[in-house]
Amino acid sequence: MPNDPSDQRPPGTRPEADSRDRPRPGGRADPGDDLVSCRGLTKEYRTAAGTVRALKLVDADFRAGQLTVVVGPSGAGKSSLLRILACVDRPTAGLVRIAGLEVSRLGARDRRRVRREMVGYVFQQPSDNLLPYLTAAGHLDLSARLRGRDAPGAAERLLDVFGLAHRASFMPAQLSGGEQQRLAFAAAVIGSPALVVADEPTAELDHHAGESLLQAIGDLRAEGTSFMVSSHDQAVVRVADRVLQLHDGAVVKEVA
Repeated sequence: MPNDPSDQRPPGTRPEADSRDRPRPGGRADPGDDLVSCRGLTKEYRTAAGTVRALKLVDADFRAGQLTVVVGPSGAGKSSLLRILACVDRPTAGLVRIAGLEVSRLGARDRRRVRREMVGYVFQQPSDNLLPYLTAAGHLDLSARLRGRDAPGAAERLLDVFGLAHRASFMPAQLSGGEQQRLAFAAAVIGSPALVVADEPTAELDHHAGESLLQAIGDLRAEGTSFMVSSHDQAVVRVADRVLQLHDGAVVKEVA
């Protein structure tokens, strides 16, 4: 699994609060309420050629119980935005709140805690989301334990929702790419995180596998799970509740 980036405090951000004063992660927001809010979100990377600004003063609100799709050309800042919202990375400047908790200035340990308790993250490459020595059912059991939530029957129900009930005892190497990605989503949503973030979730899937994944996402969205994904796939865009278009690191259009 990829390691967390360096935890150096980005310039332009406030010093980290003492963890004793920091609020504990909350649960889901009510459907229709703002689940995620971004204000003045900026992300810069230093390269040999100079500083690259991936995000430029992004202001956006994302509502609970919806599928929000972030679109834009390669290099528009989609992955940078999603990594920040998933608490994998931190912004150079600006503020991010998830379910009322400000996460933009948290250190690595507290970001891991937020990811464990509040956010499910799905990488683009299906195999990057899975451990080769765990069965499909084992992945869901581990994810539930890491979130500290024991929900009897949840793993079996999610395996059924994602069409994997007959693969419960299979290892990742025995699953197709589409089945691996559906398993990654099942592991991401078990324990009812506030938000599930996915980077190009259908990019490595064929048409049938992509449609199966979108059907499962639709079923869970109807139950109140919130999804935020980036995609070039028009099939994903068509089923979105809201589309956020980025270009050159800035929001240029929003469609609800």
